Amino acid sequence: MSELIIQQQGAVLELSLNRPGKKNALSQHMYRQLTTALSQAAQDNSIHVVLLQGSHDCFSAGNDLQDFLGAGELNSEHPTVQFLYQLARFNKPLVAAVAGLAIGIGTTALLHCDLVYACDNARFQLPFSQLGLCPEAGSSILLPQLAGYQRAAQYLLLGEAFGAAEALQMGLVNQVVDSSSLTALAREKAAKLAALPSDAVQSSKALLKRSSAALTLDSIAAELVQFQRLLNSDACQQRIAAFFKR
Repeated sequence: MSELIIQQQGAVLELSLNRPGKKNALSQHMYRQLTTALSQAAQDNSIHVVLLQGSHDCFSAGNDLQDFLGAGELNSEHPTVQFLYQLARFNKPLVAAVAGLAIGIGTTALLHCDLVYACDNARFQLPFSQLGLCPEAGSSILLPQLAGYQRAAQYLLLGEAFGAAEALQMGLVNQVVDSSSLTALAREKAAKLAALPSDAVQSSKALLKRSSAALTLDSIAAELVQFQRLLNSDACQQRIAAFFKR
């Protein structure tokens, strides 16, 4: 069974996380697949929009920690690092459909999406400090820009979970619907985007992101330095060991 289902519907490329036994936690293999799919989509003129989704009851539980810890230093060859930069640089519209858990990268990846739709059972959390770690994927700059400093601190420092209503209020998601409507709505919006002149849409996206693009990339780089340092710390190792004992 493929852990990432890739299918093209007209000018929309659908990337569906498909690791139900692990609540769609991302393995290094999945990161490689996602990076390759986004890289190819960026160059494929037949693809105008990418739709990222999980299952009907779980978007993603974040990193597969055990797999992640065995992948080595966070350098330019690391699959997670390659995915983060590919995501930040992706030039075409990204639409996300979120149901159930969206933990860690399951939430921070949404900060790079252009349109995000969630169902009312969505639950978001950024538990980095709880694991003795720091923000990633540019979230240290993107979340304060979106939600304001105090709310970003609440979610990134305390790691408090929040629901779909809060995500809608802060602007992380565009619309909240019931679970039976989520996939249809996301596909409808993706198809609507894909039907527009692609050059105009991509140019508009680039203009919307022009003031923050370089800062986002700089933030990812700075976060990775601190993330690696903290990952090697005793405090983090103790927290992770406790996580695996639960």
